[in-house]
Amino acid sequence: MHSVCAEYDNIKPDKSTDNHLIEDSHHYTDSCQFQVKLLSAVMDSVLISGELDKPITFVVDPSVCICVYPFILKPCWEPFEIFSESDSKQQTELSITNNIFVCLSVRRALQLYCIFCEIFCFLDSGLSSDIKGHIFHSVNRIDPSLLKLFSELLHNSTFCLVPRGRRLGSFRFLEALQAACIPVILSNGWELPFSEVIDWRKAAIIGDERLLLQVPSITRSVGHDRILALRQQTQFLWDAYFSSIAKIVLTTLEIIQDRVDSLISRNRLLWNSLPGGLYALPQYSTDAAQFPFYYALLGNSPSQQFTTVIHMVTPLQSQISPVVKLIIAVAKSKFCAQIVVLWNCDKPLPPRNKWPSTSVPLTVIEGQTKTMSSRFFPHDAIITDAVLSLDEDSVLSTNEVDFAFTVWQSFPERIVGYPARSHYWDSSRSRWGYTSKWTNEYSMVLTGAAFYHRYYHYLFTHYIPASLLTMVDRMANCEDILMNFLVSAVTKQPPIKVTQKKQYKETMMTQVSSRWADPDHFAQRQSCMNAFSHWLGFMPLVHSQMRLDPVLFRDQVSILRKKYRDIERL
Repeated sequence: MHSVCAEYDNIKPDKSTDNHLIEDSHHYTDSCQFQVKLLSAVMDSVLISGELDKPITFVVDPSVCICVYPFILKPCWEPFEIFSESDSKQQTELSITNNIFVCLSVRRALQLYCIFCEIFCFLDSGLSSDIKGHIFHSVNRIDPSLLKLFSELLHNSTFCLVPRGRRLGSFRFLEALQAACIPVILSNGWELPFSEVIDWRKAAIIGDERLLLQVPSITRSVGHDRILALRQQTQFLWDAYFSSIAKIVLTTLEIIQDRVDSLISRNRLLWNSLPGGLYALPQYSTDAAQFPFYYALLGNSPSQQFTTVIHMVTPLQSQISPVVKLIIAVAKSKFCAQIVVLWNCDKPLPPRNKWPSTSVPLTVIEGQTKTMSSRFFPHDAIITDAVLSLDEDSVLSTNEVDFAFTVWQSFPERIVGYPARSHYWDSSRSRWGYTSKWTNEYSMVLTGAAFYHRYYHYLFTHYIPASLLTMVDRMANCEDILMNFLVSAVTKQPPIKVTQKKQYKETMMTQVSSRWADPDHFAQRQSCMNAFSHWLGFMPLVHSQMRLDPVLFRDQVSILRKKYRDIERL
């Protein structure tokens, strides 16, 4: 970045020297440094943009616009153009050397600039229509590709100065956050938004407006790693708390709620780390270690065991039923702590002797409402962080269960499993579509055979609006899609598919007993996609092409060297 000093040499501008502008250019050398003092009292914000080998553009918005242009003339020189509506004279100051200033009228400056400018940058910054008219009239012969927009410059900038203004720079501050431009705060005593819970030093550089001359050296001293961290934090804060009026209002209400009920208030780690305080419900826990998002930050490891939750909607026929085989296979896993069967069948609960004997505790919970959304209810019987969600007709071996669980331990905040599905945009119908076709990418992993953290049960039950849960219960469909929408909206990441297994359903299940045989089943899932995206206001699902297989999977080596030997035979 160019050096931007704030230093005048106490030389008063000479208005009579505008005819000597070109003559004075021979006083320059390629190594000359151009210095300008930006008085924060007349600024709302200043944008610094440019590399060492590129021109700098300063934007003081909305009342002042300062641009630096590269000129064709050699040796090089770079004028600083200042337009100010607050200045009744509407003058333009040009820093020609360290000790010469030339003041030109706006019209004269535009005429002169457009003769010699190689690139002309204009930013629509609230200037009067008279000034804008002169600018567009003067640059209408310039290549349109050379014109730069304020938003483009903002997004291409690293640091944005946010000095004191008549509105305390609040709007420019939010613009900088949105553009991932690191705010450099120059307003002593300014209370930053939500500073009660947000640690702004992780997203902005807090300067002292009395030490303006130190700003260039401060910004140059920031390392690349910290720049990346600061910019990432600006995007997180913008998306989590400032990207919509609804989020701003909700954040305000949640902060007030934390004040009122301080015993279950969120700590700063929850507010300042992904996914943010709005998704970390304090009614679930105020301990960050209980959430799946903070294991790495806290240096903790996920649980070493899981709870299997099997959702049953058909009666137990015999000891050779698919669900019996599934229970036996899962119970053999060394990581399985217990098995919980959710009995949502209209038939009476079978006696205990009808269930298979297992080496782990087997608990049967009879649903009170027997609705489809109740499969994700946060039952107290689920004691482990990891949950293996299974449909009654799922087919998994013990090796497949063990491998999927070891993968989940590396990605505890995501859904990890076997059945993958995808979404797409149907341009002909202007709506989202759902597909089960086997392609090179996916965006969902169905909860009929998948691992996830138990916190998502609580979030599903208490965060999703009742209207969507009622819709799922009415259709007896789409609860797995809704869970994928929720997890992707929280994590901003795709799920993870393991192995190349395609078929995960038991084929011996009768067509009558399987809800997948319903002819309206697929059409309903198409409707669900659009209803869920409408609720969120965006499509949260993220496509992925990653599939995780065991080490030495399909390699031509001895089967004795492979840990999950049965997977290749399935």
